[in-house]
Amino acid sequence: MTDTFPTPDLPRVRLKPKANARGVRHGFPWVYASDLVTDRRTRALTAGIIAVLEDDKRSPLGLVAVNPDSKIICRMLERDISQPLDKTWFVRRLTKALRLRERLFPDPFYRLVHAEADGLPGIIIDRFGDICVVQPNAAWAEAHLETLTEALIETTGVATVLKNAGGRTRALEGLDDVSGVLRGSAPDAPIPVPMNGAIYMADLTGGQKTGLFFDQRSNHAFAARLASGARVLDVFSHVGGFALASLAGGATTALSVDGSAPALALAEQGAAAAGMSERFATRQGDAFDVLTALGSEGAEFDVVICDPPAFAPSKSALEPGLRAYERIAKLAAPLVADGGYLCLCSCSHAADLTRFHAASARGIGRGGRQAQLIHTGFAGPDHPQLSQLAESGYLKSLFFRL
Repeated sequence: MTDTFPTPDLPRVRLKPKANARGVRHGFPWVYASDLVTDRRTRALTAGIIAVLEDDKRSPLGLVAVNPDSKIICRMLERDISQPLDKTWFVRRLTKALRLRERLFPDPFYRLVHAEADGLPGIIIDRFGDICVVQPNAAWAEAHLETLTEALIETTGVATVLKNAGGRTRALEGLDDVSGVLRGSAPDAPIPVPMNGAIYMADLTGGQKTGLFFDQRSNHAFAARLASGARVLDVFSHVGGFALASLAGGATTALSVDGSAPALALAEQGAAAAGMSERFATRQGDAFDVLTALGSEGAEFDVVICDPPAFAPSKSALEPGLRAYERIAKLAAPLVADGGYLCLCSCSHAADLTRFHAASARGIGRGGRQAQLIHTGFAGPDHPQLSQLAESGYLKSLFFRL
């Protein structure tokens, strides 16, 4: 199947006179519903349809994907309006993305496509060797998933393509939550993923997101540099994230804490696969409760890492989210030995670096400790940031010496 969209046959949508057309021309990839002329014809467009975006003087700005039911009503796809958005177009975008990752990583385990930053808005693709997991988080991506899949196989040569429909933004786009197999067959066991000298077990069909978080790879590596000869606590550990990397870096012991028993079981499998089981332990439970209990027990660690889910996934959740980050820091700081290290992470794009740092510092102070900030980490280079889109730079990892 090949989709082609000749410009003369495409609908046209237009910015309002007061909309920021200059921002769109200079690379901002979204148009909000409040900035577009939404007459009856525009509101009747099918979600995911491709259209020509014009400024208020009817000069074309590019080809956009339109979803009249979304606050992000247009997503910029292509500046050249004469360009057919067919399989060849997808192959070109995927090839550019692949070349970057192949230069960065010796093994085919990485985020292959990071949405807008790779020129494929709303599309996430993570690669696990011969398998790719696609998250089509925008209506246009869902509509052209078949063409994307064909182009992905042609570009990478993978045998299996899985669809993960667990993305939070799919509901905002009016999409379902039904995952499935697009090509090949789903793996019947977790996939071993080598990173930073450790082995992680990724459940590609039943795990969180696409099965593994590649974004923390470089921060795992920095933590491992601090972990030689250390006792390590990894809170919100998922499948062993920081703990297994720290063990590979020479930690004497590592304790993984998570609310998910299946995730901790995968962490244990990863430790076993790397021959590190004797130095590894897990503790299941609510992170706040476990941190409180460890404090009551007088537990002490040389390195403590807290990598929670997004406490502030939207602007409306910002203030309670910042309070939650502060509380985590307050509970974690007393567990760190004098001269030890505390890493606090946030994947909330609504909580910018300044606010997250301030919340973390308040929490450390409330926990009775003083801190030196020694390193600020972000998502790895397979998660590039689009300079014009602050939301693409969501991950922050603050490393403190207490």
